[in-house]
Amino acid sequence: MERRGDRGAALVEFALVLPLLAMMTIGIIAFGYMFHIQSVLDNAARDGVRVATLTNATDAVALARSTAQASASSSVALAATDITVDLSACATAASATNDRLAHVTIELEDFSLLGLGAITLTGTGSMRCNG
Repeated sequence: MERRGDRGAALVEFALVLPLLAMMTIGIIAFGYMFHIQSVLDNAARDGVRVATLTNATDAVALARSTAQASASSSVALAATDITVDLSACATAASATNDRLAHVTIELEDFSLLGLGAITLTGTGSMRCNG
């Protein structure tokens, strides 16, 4: 038989443990969301650099930016200023020391996580230049 005092002790213990469990659960969900956004940024940068290197268009930089924005649009809104495209290596001739890599970098600043301050997430993509 349980005494009335034991039930009260269990209630007090539950009240002490519940906030800790709630904070842990919210933290796990928040960090999972952060890792999801990181993955989205990496994929968007990869898609942007792929499009930029496979086309011979004169506006490859704008095409890379718009592709990266479209790729990430389901999860995060990116401004054109968040995306850096470097295709300068594609203008040089290939050599044994020059891999001719194009780079797309996406920096998402002010990503706040549970009010812990701003976190900068960066997605990068690199690909060999076509041709």
